[in-house]
Amino acid sequence: METTAKDPGLLPGWGIDADPKNDPTYPMRHRMNVGQDPDSKHRPTLQPVDEEVLKSIERENVSAVFGTPLPPHGLSGAIRRWAFKYSESVYPHWLPLLLADRVDMVEGVLSDLAHGHVPNIFAERGAGMDLKYNRSGFIAKLAVVSAISAGAIVWLSSKSGGKRSKKRRGW
Repeated sequence: METTAKDPGLLPGWGIDADPKNDPTYPMRHRMNVGQDPDSKHRPTLQPVDEEVLKSIERENVSAVFGTPLPPHGLSGAIRRWAFKYSESVYPHWLPLLLADRVDMVEGVLSDLAHGHVPNIFAERGAGMDLKYNRSGFIAKLAVVSAISAGAIVWLSSKSGGKRSKKRRGW
């Protein structure tokens, strides 16, 4: 298959936003002076960095405003620090961040238990609202979890039961 370069001017829709009168953002852009080169006089003051903030390797500094509800901590924080060593365009950045979220959830439950608080996982997962507003979905989830649990119990009990009967027969 051979590819040839096409003249962009011949493509349908090419340059449709070239006319400022046809650009819906043009009046605002003109009002906000976006056409000018940004300089330090027009930049907002940076938010102070008081805690550890993980930043992308694509940026030199943290962004002007960032959220710090909870700095990275524990095993989940170590996983997050490792993930931020990679570019945002590769899986080794995003997959560990997903894993860190799951690890953080487990760390939260263990922390609650260590402080003597038994978490109400039923309420925290929104099962009450699911039962109230999505009854059929809740029943389907409950049926699947029940079937998997029953299957695991049967499978584990049959394995151990078979071993006991062989020991009794002297095999």
